[in-house]
Amino acid sequence: MNNKIQLRFGILTLMILAAALSRLLPHPHNFTPIGAIGLFGAAHFSRKYLAVIVPFLALWVSDLLLNNLVYARMYPDFYGDAFVWFGTFTPYVYGAFALIIGLGFVLLRKVKVTNLLAASLGASVLFFLVTNAGSWWASPQYTKDFTGLIAAYTAGIPFFWNTLLGDLFYVGVLFGGYAWIKQQVPALQTAS
Repeated sequence: MNNKIQLRFGILTLMILAAALSRLLPHPHNFTPIGAIGLFGAAHFSRKYLAVIVPFLALWVSDLLLNNLVYARMYPDFYGDAFVWFGTFTPYVYGAFALIIGLGFVLLRKVKVTNLLAASLGASVLFFLVTNAGSWWASPQYTKDFTGLIAAYTAGIPFFWNTLLGDLFYVGVLFGGYAWIKQQVPALQTAS
């Protein structure tokens, strides 16, 4: 790897990791960078495997910290003393995340405001649909029929708005921040 590509890889990776770790800061429910991280990686890593691996690793590291340092203290009866590698709803969150990265591959071949808005909205909708279907399936509080599925989606509506606002905010921060960094570091303008 030449120095320009290493610099670009390092900056993209640090931005994604910083965004993922921002989940540790106090925030409204679901106002997180999850969708934005997936879209940002898909849009900016020239190697598709890195666009998947780097965001997934950042998400997983932030999940490890959240599950074992934050949620374990907040909900000791639920988490117990065991180290939590994956949460109950991890398959649904990570499935939604994979779909969001795929959406980024399709919609963000060219990064422009209209594509970013469409991808951000699409990421929020995908996350809502997949994770609330997962909640319906995994949670005993919902009946395993159409009525239970609708109840799970209805219960998730208040959280959808924060997901949408969080995706829009973090898409703006990540994509806008990287555009600003590229202006400050001319070597990034030609690195791919």
